[in-house]
Amino acid sequence: MDWNTLATRLFGEGHGIAAEGDFLQGTVSFDGTPLTVVGTTNHAPIGVKVALAQARVVLDTMAQHPGRPILLLIDTQGQQLRRRDELLGINRAMAHLGMCIDQARRRGHRVIGLVYDQALSGGFITSGLIADACYALPEAEIRVMRIPAMARVTKLAPELLEALSQSNPVFAPGVANYVAMGGVRALWEGDLAAALREALAHTPTEDRRALDGAERGGRRLAAPVAQRVLDAA
Repeated sequence: MDWNTLATRLFGEGHGIAAEGDFLQGTVSFDGTPLTVVGTTNHAPIGVKVALAQARVVLDTMAQHPGRPILLLIDTQGQQLRRRDELLGINRAMAHLGMCIDQARRRGHRVIGLVYDQALSGGFITSGLIADACYALPEAEIRVMRIPAMARVTKLAPELLEALSQSNPVFAPGVANYVAMGGVRALWEGDLAAALREALAHTPTEDRRALDGAERGGRRLAAPVAQRVLDAA
Protein backbone atom coordinates (compact mmCIF):
# COMPACT_ATOMS: atom_id res chain seq x y z
CA MET A 1 0.00 0.00 0.00
CA ASP A 2 1.21 3.51 -0.82
CA TRP A 3 2.30 5.33 2.33
CA ASN A 4 0.02 8.32 1.69
CA THR A 5 -3.01 6.08 1.21
CA LEU A 6 -2.13 4.30 4.45
CA ALA A 7 -1.69 7.58 6.33
CA THR A 8 -5.02 8.87 5.03
CA ARG A 9 -6.82 5.71 6.13
CA LEU A 10 -5.23 5.96 9.56
CA PHE A 11 -5.40 9.71 10.21
CA GLY A 12 -7.54 11.31 7.52
CA GLU A 13 -6.75 13.95 4.91
CA GLY A 14 -4.12 16.49 5.86
CA HIS A 15 -2.53 13.96 8.18
CA GLY A 16 0.71 15.86 8.65
CA ILE A 17 3.18 13.19 7.48
CA ALA A 18 5.67 14.20 4.78
CA ALA A 19 8.17 12.31 2.64
CA GLU A 20 11.72 13.55 2.18
CA GLY A 21 13.02 11.13 -0.41
CA ASP A 22 12.66 7.69 1.20
CA PHE A 23 12.27 9.13 4.70
CA LEU A 24 8.87 9.68 6.35
CA GLN A 25 8.15 11.80 9.40
CA GLY A 26 5.41 13.87 10.94
CA THR A 27 3.21 14.55 13.93
CA VAL A 28 -0.42 13.48 13.63
CA SER A 29 -3.48 13.78 15.82
CA PHE A 30 -5.11 10.45 16.63
CA ASP A 31 -8.22 10.43 18.79
CA GLY A 32 -7.21 13.90 19.94
CA THR A 33 -3.74 12.79 21.04
CA PRO A 34 -0.47 13.77 19.29
CA LEU A 35 1.48 10.84 17.86
CA THR A 36 4.94 10.82 16.27
CA VAL A 37 5.23 8.97 12.96
CA VAL A 38 8.60 8.02 11.48
CA GLY A 39 9.54 5.52 8.80
CA THR A 40 10.55 4.84 5.24
CA THR A 41 9.06 4.26 1.81
CA ASN A 42 10.06 3.18 -1.72
CA HIS A 43 11.61 -0.04 -0.34
CA ALA A 44 14.25 2.21 1.20
CA PRO A 45 17.75 0.87 1.75
CA ILE A 46 18.70 1.91 5.29
CA GLY A 47 22.00 3.71 5.10
CA VAL A 48 23.75 5.94 7.63
CA LYS A 49 21.73 9.03 6.64
CA VAL A 50 18.31 7.39 6.92
CA ALA A 51 19.16 5.49 10.12
CA LEU A 52 20.39 8.65 11.85
CA ALA A 53 17.41 10.67 10.59
CA GLN A 54 15.00 8.16 12.13
CA ALA A 55 16.99 8.09 15.36
CA ARG A 56 16.89 11.91 15.49
CA VAL A 57 13.07 11.90 15.37
CA VAL A 58 12.91 9.35 18.21
CA LEU A 59 15.41 11.32 20.33
CA ASP A 60 13.57 14.61 19.72
CA THR A 61 10.28 12.98 20.70
CA MET A 62 11.79 11.74 23.98
CA ALA A 63 13.32 15.14 24.74
CA GLN A 64 10.44 17.38 23.73
CA HIS A 65 7.34 15.20 24.19
CA PRO A 66 7.84 12.68 27.03
CA GLY A 67 5.48 9.74 26.81
CA ARG A 68 4.18 10.54 23.32
CA PRO A 69 3.38 7.34 21.32
CA ILE A 70 5.55 6.57 18.29
CA LEU A 71 4.41 4.75 15.14
CA LEU A 72 7.10 3.21 12.90
CA LEU A 73 6.01 2.82 9.25
CA ILE A 74 8.21 0.14 7.69
CA ASP A 75 9.04 -0.35 4.02
CA THR A 76 12.68 -1.33 3.53
CA GLN A 77 14.88 -3.63 1.48
CA GLY A 78 17.37 -3.83 4.35
CA GLN A 79 20.62 -2.05 4.99
CA GLN A 80 22.34 0.01 2.31
CA LEU A 81 24.94 -2.17 0.57
CA ARG A 82 27.37 0.58 -0.35
CA ARG A 83 31.03 1.02 0.45
CA ARG A 84 30.51 4.61 1.60
CA ASP A 85 27.99 3.52 4.26
CA GLU A 86 30.21 0.65 5.37
CA LEU A 87 33.14 3.04 5.83
CA LEU A 88 30.93 5.47 7.74
CA GLY A 89 29.87 2.68 10.09
CA ILE A 90 26.40 1.58 8.99
CA ASN A 91 26.47 -1.10 11.70
CA ARG A 92 26.88 1.56 14.40
CA ALA A 93 24.22 3.83 12.87
CA MET A 94 21.68 1.01 12.75
CA ALA A 95 22.57 -0.08 16.28
CA HIS A 96 22.08 3.54 17.39
CA LEU A 97 18.60 3.57 15.84
CA GLY A 98 17.66 0.34 17.61
CA MET A 99 18.99 1.64 20.93
CA CYS A 100 17.00 4.88 20.57
CA ILE A 101 13.79 2.92 20.00
CA ASP A 102 14.56 0.71 22.97
CA GLN A 103 15.28 3.74 25.15
CA ALA A 104 11.98 5.31 24.12
CA ARG A 105 10.16 2.16 25.24
CA ARG A 106 12.02 2.20 28.58
CA ARG A 107 10.97 5.83 29.11
CA GLY A 108 7.31 4.99 28.71
CA HIS A 109 6.67 5.77 25.05
CA ARG A 110 4.30 3.29 23.42
CA VAL A 111 6.15 2.23 20.24
CA ILE A 112 4.20 0.42 17.53
CA GLY A 113 5.71 -0.92 14.29
CA LEU A 114 3.68 -1.46 11.11
CA VAL A 115 5.03 -3.24 8.04
CA TYR A 116 2.88 -1.78 5.28
CA ASP A 117 4.90 -2.91 2.26
CA GLN A 118 8.25 -4.71 2.54
CA ALA A 119 10.55 -5.55 5.45
CA LEU A 120 13.90 -7.23 4.94
CA SER A 121 16.89 -8.06 7.16
CA GLY A 122 18.64 -5.35 9.17
CA GLY A 123 16.25 -2.57 8.23
CA PHE A 124 13.46 -4.53 9.91
CA ILE A 125 15.47 -5.85 12.84
CA THR A 126 16.49 -2.36 14.00
CA SER A 127 12.99 -0.88 13.74
CA GLY A 128 9.81 -2.95 13.88
CA LEU A 129 11.32 -5.86 15.77
CA ILE A 130 12.45 -3.55 18.58
CA ALA A 131 9.04 -1.88 19.00
CA ASP A 132 6.65 -2.90 21.79
CA ALA A 133 5.02 -4.96 19.06
CA CYS A 134 5.15 -5.12 15.28
CA TYR A 135 2.03 -5.47 13.13
CA ALA A 136 1.65 -5.88 9.37
CA LEU A 137 -0.80 -5.49 6.52
CA PRO A 138 -1.82 -8.83 4.93
CA GLU A 139 -0.20 -7.94 1.60
CA ALA A 140 3.15 -7.04 3.21
CA GLU A 141 6.30 -8.99 2.40
CA ILE A 142 8.65 -9.96 5.23
CA ARG A 143 11.81 -12.06 5.09
CA VAL A 144 15.35 -12.10 6.39
CA MET A 145 16.82 -13.38 3.14
CA ARG A 146 15.77 -15.25 0.04
CA ILE A 147 16.31 -19.00 -0.08
CA PRO A 148 19.17 -18.80 -2.67
CA ALA A 149 21.03 -16.39 -0.37
CA MET A 150 20.24 -18.57 2.64
CA ALA A 151 21.68 -21.56 0.76
CA ARG A 152 24.95 -19.72 0.14
CA VAL A 153 25.27 -18.72 3.79
CA THR A 154 24.25 -22.05 5.36
CA LYS A 155 25.91 -24.26 2.68
CA LEU A 156 22.65 -26.23 2.51
CA ALA A 157 21.08 -27.22 -0.78
CA PRO A 158 18.31 -24.88 -1.99
CA GLU A 159 16.07 -27.90 -2.47
CA LEU A 160 16.47 -28.85 1.20
CA LEU A 161 15.69 -25.31 2.33
CA GLU A 162 12.64 -25.22 0.04
CA ALA A 163 11.41 -28.44 1.62
CA LEU A 164 12.05 -27.14 5.14
CA SER A 165 10.18 -23.93 4.36
CA GLN A 166 7.01 -25.92 3.73
CA SER A 167 6.84 -27.10 7.33
CA ASN A 168 9.03 -24.71 9.34
CA PRO A 169 8.25 -20.97 9.40
CA VAL A 170 11.85 -20.15 10.36
CA PHE A 171 12.99 -21.01 6.83
CA ALA A 172 10.06 -19.44 4.98
CA PRO A 173 9.40 -15.86 3.89
CA GLY A 174 5.91 -14.41 4.14
CA VAL A 175 3.94 -12.39 6.65
CA ALA A 176 1.91 -15.39 7.86
CA ASN A 177 5.10 -17.17 8.92
CA TYR A 178 6.24 -14.17 10.95
CA VAL A 179 2.87 -14.13 12.69
CA ALA A 180 3.35 -17.83 13.47
CA MET A 181 6.82 -17.17 14.88
CA GLY A 182 5.60 -14.25 17.00
CA GLY A 183 7.69 -11.62 15.24
CA VAL A 184 4.49 -10.01 13.96
CA ARG A 185 1.82 -9.75 16.65
CA ALA A 186 -1.18 -9.58 14.29
CA LEU A 187 -2.35 -8.46 10.86
CA TRP A 188 -4.29 -5.24 10.41
CA GLU A 189 -7.30 -5.66 8.13
CA GLY A 190 -10.43 -3.64 7.50
CA ASP A 191 -10.60 -0.57 9.74
CA LEU A 192 -6.93 0.37 10.11
CA ALA A 193 -7.63 3.22 12.52
CA ALA A 194 -9.48 0.81 14.82
CA ALA A 195 -6.51 -1.58 14.61
CA LEU A 196 -4.10 1.19 15.62
CA ARG A 197 -6.41 2.23 18.45
CA GLU A 198 -6.47 -1.36 19.74
CA ALA A 199 -2.68 -1.65 19.46
CA LEU A 200 -2.04 1.58 21.36
CA ALA A 201 -4.44 0.54 24.12
CA HIS A 202 -3.60 -3.13 24.56
CA THR A 203 -0.16 -3.96 23.17
CA PRO A 204 1.88 -5.44 26.06
CA THR A 205 5.05 -3.62 27.02
CA GLU A 206 6.92 -6.84 27.84
CA ASP A 207 8.47 -8.89 25.03
CA ARG A 208 6.02 -11.70 24.20
CA ARG A 209 7.46 -12.79 20.87
CA ALA A 210 8.94 -16.07 22.08
CA LEU A 211 5.77 -16.90 24.01
CA ASP A 212 3.57 -16.03 21.04
CA GLY A 213 5.75 -18.16 18.77
CA ALA A 214 5.42 -21.14 21.12
CA GLU A 215 1.65 -20.75 21.44
CA ARG A 216 1.23 -20.46 17.68
CA GLY A 217 3.52 -23.40 16.93
CA GLY A 218 5.93 -21.41 14.78
CA ARG A 219 8.86 -21.25 17.23
CA ARG A 220 8.50 -23.96 19.83
CA LEU A 221 11.85 -23.87 21.67
CA ALA A 222 12.75 -20.19 22.07
CA ALA A 223 10.55 -19.54 25.13
CA PRO A 224 11.47 -22.70 27.11
CA VAL A 225 15.19 -22.30 26.35
CA ALA A 226 15.10 -18.64 27.45
CA GLN A 227 13.31 -19.66 30.65
CA ARG A 228 15.92 -22.34 31.39
CA VAL A 229 18.67 -19.72 31.01
CA LEU A 230 16.83 -17.37 33.37
CA ASP A 231 16.25 -20.16 35.89
CA ALA A 232 19.95 -21.03 35.87
CA ALA A 233 21.14 -17.42 36.19
